[in-house]
Amino acid sequence: MAGKRGPKSMTDEHKAALERGRAEGRIVRDYLEALRNSKPKRGRKRTPDSIKSRLAKIETELESASAIDELQLVQERRDLTEELESFNSAVDLTKLEGDFVKVAKSYADRKGISYSSWRDVGVPAATLTKAGIKRGS
Repeated sequence: MAGKRGPKSMTDEHKAALERGRAEGRIVRDYLEALRNSKPKRGRKRTPDSIKSRLAKIETELESASAIDELQLVQERRDLTEELESFNSAVDLTKLEGDFVKVAKSYADRKGISYSSWRDVGVPAATLTKAGIKRGS
């Protein structure tokens, strides 16, 4: 009869490798999310002034709006307020890109991610070149 195995403790090397992997994953995720959120939207770009102008018009329209129109205007006001706040909390893409460049090659090698896959999710070719990820990899 085989005996029970006792709990094996991880080596310090293994713990360090796991932590490095988690840190790299966090950096890659943060960069990719920032890229996705900063992607230009279709149509005319809004400015903080145009948003403030529309918010003022909404307040005027609310005074005489029907119940259903009021609901839609209140939602539009909420959406515009969030968008206006996002202008103030713009993400520093250059710092995120710098961190990404440091870990992307290691992350890609470990996870088997190709150059084309990075490009498909919007990572610029120049950033991949800085990270040491080449076409065909």
